[in-house]
Amino acid sequence: MQLLPVPVRRLAAWCAVILLVAGVAYVGIRLCATFRTAVTPVLLALLGTALLRPLYKRLVKARMPRSMAAALTCVAVVAVVGGAVYVVVAALIDTGDQIVASLKDAANSVAEHFGAAGTSLDDLASNAGDLLTKFGGTAASNVISGVSVVGETIAMAVLALLLVFFFLRDSDRAAGALRSVAPGGTGDTLEAMSRRAFAAVEGFMRGTTLIALIDALCITVGLIVLDVPGAPGLGALVFVGAYIPYLGAFISGAVAVLVALADRGFVIALWALGVVLAVQVLEGHVLQPAIQSRTVQMHPAAVMLAITAGASVAGILGMLLAVPLTAAGFGVLSELRTRYGAPGPSEPPAPPAPSAS
Repeated sequence: MQLLPVPVRRLAAWCAVILLVAGVAYVGIRLCATFRTAVTPVLLALLGTALLRPLYKRLVKARMPRSMAAALTCVAVVAVVGGAVYVVVAALIDTGDQIVASLKDAANSVAEHFGAAGTSLDDLASNAGDLLTKFGGTAASNVISGVSVVGETIAMAVLALLLVFFFLRDSDRAAGALRSVAPGGTGDTLEAMSRRAFAAVEGFMRGTTLIALIDALCITVGLIVLDVPGAPGLGALVFVGAYIPYLGAFISGAVAVLVALADRGFVIALWALGVVLAVQVLEGHVLQPAIQSRTVQMHPAAVMLAITAGASVAGILGMLLAVPLTAAGFGVLSELRTRYGAPGPSEPPAPPAPSAS
């Protein structure tokens, strides 16, 4: 090694570090994918804890026992989530037929103007029927696997709710538990990194939820004013899609514009597009800086790369978890940079002020 120039040795050292970090990350991801039924509830519980911790702290400040405060918080989240799911499902059931019919009309219009022969919806339906008849056994097995997936999802949701209860109740012991497993004198650093990561996730969850609610309300009101069918269902889609930054807003906005185009015509579709763009501008220039100004700020390129990586690892669930986990990683890096970053060059002393005489 001494025969190599200093720049080459530094490059080799950095390559070794990068390979080591990439290997550890790959092994960690593979382990998480293998034990996803245990890892997923833990991650969801951490996100739920970050979102519900302010309510829990208010109950504890009101001199309520920790166990009761955590239980009431979990009951409240079950009631809120259950009510929200009921409202969303009811809205989709009431307006789902209109949305599907409008999307079919839009597809028919596209097929008439740009489609080739044999690509109409009737041909596609007949081909789908032939395929279903030919591969009926495969379809049946897929239904059975789908039922098992639903059961697994319910079990993970129940486990995540129980973990939220324990995480809230025993949150005061987290610092002591981290210090007990920290090697040497790294307890303070590990605790500070954990607090910074959790604060980033907490800020992201609360800010994203509030922004999603405002976006959904604004777009729903705009679509109702434009008399677009299925406005409540489209607003629910906007709310859910807001948890996937950029991509979710693009997909939900595109669906709203297509429905307006199919049912109300080109002019109303342009107005719907204007409403969607106005809400996105409001979010990017007002809501994001005002609501999430105290959280870890991430570049849009980093967010898109995180979403892509999450989708390749765990599909839709990975897309939902990618951004808060990336926010936690940015929080850890920020804490490390604060503690171990090289100090900036000292400024030269200011010249003495001239005397009055």
